[in-house]
Amino acid sequence: MVRGYFDKFPHSTVYFRRIRRFYIVYMVDWDEVDPLVSQEDREEMQHLINEELGRLKEYEQRKSRKG
Repeated sequence: MVRGYFDKFPHSTVYFRRIRRFYIVYMVDWDEVDPLVSQEDREEMQHLINEELGRLKEYEQRKSRKG
């Protein structure tokens, strides 16, 4: 499991789990002083964490993204 912190949600911790060869948001330890986390926010977080960890290609080729 990987923890992530994002500027838009400075008081919340985002936990990622590895699925196959990429990471997805597993859980958000959300703090009510931060804005609500939308689906678009989760997708952006997943994109950023996979890019940072060198897994962006695998993330972009995941089955749920295929037509």
